Amino acid sequence: MPRFQSLCVFCGSRQGQSAAFAEAAMRAGRLLAERGIRLVYGGGSIGLMGILADACLEAGGEVTGVITRQLMDREVGHRGVTSLEIVETMLERKTRMAELSDGFISLPGGIGTLDEIFEMLTWTQLGIHRKPNGLLNIEGYYDSLLAFLESSVVGQHFAAPAHRDNLLVDDSLEPLIARMEAFADE
Repeated sequence: MPRFQSLCVFCGSRQGQSAAFAEAAMRAGRLLAERGIRLVYGGGSIGLMGILADACLEAGGEVTGVITRQLMDREVGHRGVTSLEIVETMLERKTRMAELSDGFISLPGGIGTLDEIFEMLTWTQLGIHRKPNGLLNIEGYYDSLLAFLESSVVGQHFAAPAHRDNLLVDDSLEPLIARMEAFADE
């Protein structure tokens, strides 16, 4: 039985500039399916989200999408996933994804992905949940953000180093998941 029953993956509704981002999304989807871990994600059919979900499904995995009605009405919802939940607001979406997941992995993405990363980190800091937050730093995508967190947020004493340490970072998925499992065991 896998340590994680389900993991939520946050990522872009666009593919980004580097082909490595799409490759990372495909690998993540396949790896979750191979390990019998249900994928929970934002329910989109486009960008990295669509690539991630399709790869998981093609590898025989279970995929649960959570999407807002507004985004579904724009016809970006993935109608081929195992389960698709439609909610009214973005906050309901994040809350539901958190309820369904044992941890969170973030791939490259835009403002929405950043919002999701920081919301889950805040919930960990406040004790709302004790679930691991992993950041898959493909081709250094998050290097500037990590430097900002270190030099400004922690460096200027707006957050304790222990809160920064709640964000587990790696450039490879397998070691990231292993670190997340160790975090969950603490």
